Amino acid sequence: MSEHIMGIAARIRELREISDITIEEMANNLNVSVETYEAYETGLIDIPISVLIAISECFNVEVGALLTGGDPRLVMYSVTRAGKGVDMAHSFGYKYQSLAYNFSGKVAEPFQVTIEPNQTNTPVSQNAHSGQEFDFVLEGTLRVVINDNEIILNAGDCIYFNSIYPHGMEAYGDKPAKFLAIVL
Repeated sequence: MSEHIMGIAARIRELREISDITIEEMANNLNVSVETYEAYETGLIDIPISVLIAISECFNVEVGALLTGGDPRLVMYSVTRAGKGVDMAHSFGYKYQSLAYNFSGKVAEPFQVTIEPNQTNTPVSQNAHSGQEFDFVLEGTLRVVINDNEIILNAGDCIYFNSIYPHGMEAYGDKPAKFLAIVL
């Protein structure tokens, strides 16, 4: 696994230990198996963004602190230049870049997400998390599944939804899809 993912895993493990929370309690809080949670903490598997957000809420820290190891300090504005967001999880074919990791007290988490085409024709992997989500397609075509509803979005299209419902996305067709995701 990459050094970056290993750093995120170590910060999460340290927060859990400082908070005197067991691995079993953390797994239960996140609604994952103990084995899966242990794999997150050891850096053996990428941590999905929905889990990173839940972990940040559990420890009352910014997602940016988990990603970078430093506390976000900017309070007036934050600029992230093209391609310079902080890379995050690469799980389930998703590549995330955090776009406001250094802004303190955010009320939303903005990400640029790139999804490669599904070469294996496996079902869309779904997750759920608290809050709401806004996704705006920048390039390609995106297939969005929310509960049992399927929506096809093209460049320029957007969707806003309640993210407590199981949802997932995949590139539709043979080209990658890139979109702006804002988790509220």
